[in-house]
Amino acid sequence: MKITFHSFSMGDVEDPDIFAGEPIWQWQQTEQGRWVMENAHNLTYFRQPDPVNWGHRFLIRGEITDPRKVTEYFLRWGKAQ
Repeated sequence: MKITFHSFSMGDVEDPDIFAGEPIWQWQQTEQGRWVMENAHNLTYFRQPDPVNWGHRFLIRGEITDPRKVTEYFLRWGKAQ
């Protein structure tokens, strides 16, 4: 099952992919980020325009194939973003 695990906004910066490194790393240090790094597969991030905030929206997505792990994820952190 593909899940959006985390998302965040960023203002209009010169190189958004480089600037996204720090917020992604910060999220990876959280309990949720560590759990996702251990249990999810094919993790990728996507950048899309954020016209509301005149910047960029980043989404961290991946897959969890074990139904028990999917259930655990949603019980721990609620709905996907």
